[in-house]
Amino acid sequence: MKESADIRIETATESDVPLIVSLIKELAAYERLSDEVVMTEELLRTSLFGKCPSAEVIIGHYKETPVGFAVFFHNFSTFLGRRGLYLEDLFVRQEARGKGVGRALLLYLARLAKERQCGRFEWAVLDWNEPATNFYKSLGATPMNEWTIFRLTGDALDRLAARETISPS
Repeated sequence: MKESADIRIETATESDVPLIVSLIKELAAYERLSDEVVMTEELLRTSLFGKCPSAEVIIGHYKETPVGFAVFFHNFSTFLGRRGLYLEDLFVRQEARGKGVGRALLLYLARLAKERQCGRFEWAVLDWNEPATNFYKSLGATPMNEWTIFRLTGDALDRLAARETISPS
């Protein structure tokens, strides 16, 4: 698919925080996870544009209208001995899907990963999201089916952090 003159990708700025919040909420609704969204504009502003930013954001525009975004950060591969680029979230509003915005966001990030000499570019996708899975496969991405993501959050994270030692199971 050719890139469209109607699509523009740009780095988010602090003034984009309200837009990013809106897109995050739309993504959460799409993923059926709205009840998990607890971030605020202020927390996001500090996390993305504060003294020590945790992630970066790019905004996808279609015909000058912001219609999507990607949130990403660097991770590290001990096996490669290099950093990687991890895509935390990618979302394109329903009315702009199929117009190349998602592809343009991924292309931008792939080029950025190469520019920054990253050894890999990776992300996770919900098992039920077949359109996304098929789209990623069409780009040459390989599912890492042998890996399971583990997560500590909320009370479980608090309990583990409060332990003085880890006793064997």
